[in-house]
Amino acid sequence: MGSPRLLVVHAHPDDESMWTGGLLAKHVRAGGEADLVMCTWDAGTPRHGELLRAVEILGLPRPPILLRYADDRVPASAPGRERFCAAGFDEQVRTLAGHIRELRPDVVVTYDAFGIYGHPDHVHANRLTCAAVDAAACGTLYQRNGAPWQVRSLYFATIPIWMIEMIADDIFAGVSRTQLPGTPENMIDVHLDVADVVEQKTAAIAAHQTEIDRSRTIAMFFALPDDKRDRLLGSENYLRRDLVPGGCDLT
Repeated sequence: MGSPRLLVVHAHPDDESMWTGGLLAKHVRAGGEADLVMCTWDAGTPRHGELLRAVEILGLPRPPILLRYADDRVPASAPGRERFCAAGFDEQVRTLAGHIRELRPDVVVTYDAFGIYGHPDHVHANRLTCAAVDAAACGTLYQRNGAPWQVRSLYFATIPIWMIEMIADDIFAGVSRTQLPGTPENMIDVHLDVADVVEQKTAAIAAHQTEIDRSRTIAMFFALPDDKRDRLLGSENYLRRDLVPGGCDLT
């Protein structure tokens, strides 16, 4: 079998680059197919334009699929639309399951159960993705939304404790370590070395200038010394859940 087909599900523009940009860039560079579902921010908004630029930098062959919900904390992200976390869950599952059936990915990637650092939209994206993957495989559910499709493996982006320890004094000074996220090393299934595409990944993150201007944390991250920032961006870490015997490797 050749490269697996990937579907990556994210809550907000910039997450695709920050947490999975290396995976996407490496996968597409190697000739693999990949698609992105973005749960919040509608077409025509400033961050949607930045998202289009970012996925172009990463090399994705198609524009992202938009679910068009509002960011939990920014109603202007999708004027007149429901907040992502407040919308009807069954309809969200139906919609995403339909995209899975149409795209037929071998692997689906999203956040871990804590949403990496606890953002409610990230947590909701994890729950939605897991439910939609199960629904897509069930032939008696949503029969008008295409033929059933069994995803082979789910991967969950996570942040290891060593990364938190690297940036704790720079970005989280004064915050108790017990309040910070982080997955123990022995729980992480995949350590993906993306150092060879770190410039491409960094450029994709930088395309999200609106979020860099808004977020103190991201601005402080970009102020880190280049070698430290590159080491952090050069590693992506995932939990793995196989849905069929043997599952599917990420790359």
